[in-house]
Amino acid sequence: MLFFVDTALLSEIQEAASLGILDGVTTNPSLMAKAGVKDFDAHYRAIAQLTSGPVSAEVISTTYADMIAEARHLHSLAPNIVVKIPFTPDGVKALHTLKEENIPTNCTLIFSPLQALIAAKAGATYVSPFIGRLDDVGHEGMELIRQIRQIFDNYGFETKILAASIRHPLHVLQAALEGADIATMPFSVLKQLFQHPLTDKGLAQFLADYEKLHGRS
Repeated sequence: MLFFVDTALLSEIQEAASLGILDGVTTNPSLMAKAGVKDFDAHYRAIAQLTSGPVSAEVISTTYADMIAEARHLHSLAPNIVVKIPFTPDGVKALHTLKEENIPTNCTLIFSPLQALIAAKAGATYVSPFIGRLDDVGHEGMELIRQIRQIFDNYGFETKILAASIRHPLHVLQAALEGADIATMPFSVLKQLFQHPLTDKGLAQFLADYEKLHGRS
């Protein structure tokens, strides 16, 4: 499974990259606004320089023609930028056109297996099922990952499943077990993946034993 970090903060991306396990970045207008970004283009370029992996940059247009124009512009900013397209009829049309132009896409706001199937048929490079948001409204988000995986395997789709709206480490574990290709998560969740009380306890014991052995005061 690939690990993406879902953020617009350059400091978080740099720290995640320093761990040696970062495979890409996803962001969106809400995260950019939260980070206080004013110049989106410059910020996307800066993010793209921090990782060689895919960087998802989302369109804010809602019509087909405007999505295509914006997607072409975003992809021109850096070769590793993937264009996030919302799942709408106009968005699906855009996915098809961008596939023909060899511009990679990430179809976002996926909440049903049929939406994922349509996006894959249209040529999306990635689909982003939002598992946390489904959990929030009383549905089992992980069941969506399971169903998409089965459909894609049934028909040999090359579209990658990018588990999104991840809330906690258990979501990452479950997505990995269900066969998601990628998990994109807040940096806080990525840091939590390293934590286990028995690891902390064991390390503390090793260090204490070393200190006793060498008689340090």
